[in-house]
Amino acid sequence: MSRIGKQIITIPEKTEVTKNGLVITVKGPKGSLSRSFRSEIEITVADGTVTFLPKSTADILSRALWGTYASHVQNMIEGVNTGFSKKLILEGVGFKSEVKGKNLELALGFSHGVSVPIPEGLTVTAEKNNITITGIDKELVGAFSAKIRGMKKPEPYKGKGFHYDGEVVRRKQGKKSA
Repeated sequence: MSRIGKQIITIPEKTEVTKNGLVITVKGPKGSLSRSFRSEIEITVADGTVTFLPKSTADILSRALWGTYASHVQNMIEGVNTGFSKKLILEGVGFKSEVKGKNLELALGFSHGVSVPIPEGLTVTAEKNNITITGIDKELVGAFSAKIRGMKKPEPYKGKGFHYDGEVVRRKQGKKSA
């Protein structure tokens, strides 16, 4: 039994959750999100609450999707009300980041600059090598920040590269001189 799936999600004020077939749409102060779900889980929207119930508890897929769908709807409700943000810190001599129009321009020590298009629905700010990515879709914010971090992961000797705010980069000891 899913502990997350059993919980009843309450819909806050100024937030509207509608179900149209297999599509759930959440509208709030910051915007609107919609997502299509499979039919293995019965999703009920009534009286300011959202409940989830699997059609068959014997099926492994429906048990797996039960808590997953509850988390998706909870993240959609939280996103349209407060939003999500990730902060990346770029460390290294000569490494630079700036936003130009709809692109994020990066100088990462390569022989050329790197230009990354910013997806629709995200707001990116870059100031003094601190990049803040904000948006209402948790998956989009996480995927874009992981894509940026993957371009120059922090190396273990000097810690140069991208790391998340609060992430601890495990450092190694360099060569020892005899």
